[in-house]
Amino acid sequence: MMDRRIRRWVVIIFILIAILISVSVISLCVGAAGISFRRIPHIIWQGRGTGEYSILFDIRLPRIILGFAIGGALSLAGTILQGIFRNPLVEPYTLGISGGASLGVCLNIAFKWYDVVGIIAYPISGFVGAALVVVFVYSLSMKRGTLKTQGILLTGVMISFISSSLVMLIMALSRSEDLHGIVFWIMGSLDEPNMLLIRMAVIGALAGLVLSYFFCLDLNALALGEEEAIHLGINVEKTKRILFILASILTGLSVSVAGIIGFVGLIIPHLMRMFTGTDHRILFVSTFLAGSSFLILCDTLARTVIEPFELPVGVITGIIGGAVFVYALSRKQVTL
Repeated sequence: MMDRRIRRWVVIIFILIAILISVSVISLCVGAAGISFRRIPHIIWQGRGTGEYSILFDIRLPRIILGFAIGGALSLAGTILQGIFRNPLVEPYTLGISGGASLGVCLNIAFKWYDVVGIIAYPISGFVGAALVVVFVYSLSMKRGTLKTQGILLTGVMISFISSSLVMLIMALSRSEDLHGIVFWIMGSLDEPNMLLIRMAVIGALAGLVLSYFFCLDLNALALGEEEAIHLGINVEKTKRILFILASILTGLSVSVAGIIGFVGLIIPHLMRMFTGTDHRILFVSTFLAGSSFLILCDTLARTVIEPFELPVGVITGIIGGAVFVYALSRKQVTL
């Protein structure tokens, strides 16, 4: 039985890797300037200096790499949080992290901190805003050394409302050129030319995937209930605290680099549970790969659906993710 399960998991991983490679190749080739896959070796052989090389490796490839990191990080964070709360409707943005990051970026734009710090002021302000919210929510939800999960949800939702109201206030008082930057960032985008930020996102996402595997068996036990997990020898409070911080860091990193990209951390864990089951040993890596493929595909659609103009990728993920989620609910296969 175990051998059959492992073989099935290996097949699933290979299929997801094949899908990821296929989606990445399609994203690399399609766009306002279509480039045939057969021409890519010739373009690489020619080297830098050609327009096609610049399009492939200076514009499209960084977006694919960033989509891999952000999609994987958000899906992984959603899987972790749904496992902690044992609630299939929890996603990374439920906890108010996106609201704090949005408020930080809006303050950066309103007070023009980017004139002093440079373009890196956007991710820095977003990450600081997200981190402050995480610290605030965590401190309010700690009662006598116990992390109250329901308290986290309620506090996070309220902070999201407050942050959204403050963001709208800043938008109402902002000039038109600042307003465009705020709106586009809030809707999410993978158009990030800074390779340092892209490397940080990739390293952070992969590190989060590796760290999560130290707690996959703990989350499997938590799915049975906290009392059962304690009887199985799991330090429930320590596990919840570490995983909550890990998911928050992954979400904060993603929001600070790419803006708010919804539904990835909600719908992908659901779909993977339908295909792989609830064992986190396969669920972590499968959601990471599937989330990466999904976000790269959505970014490709955002670039091409009304080319040469570009839509925010958050619009595409919202439309596709919402439709798929409604379908999954209608099938009554959304389980934890």
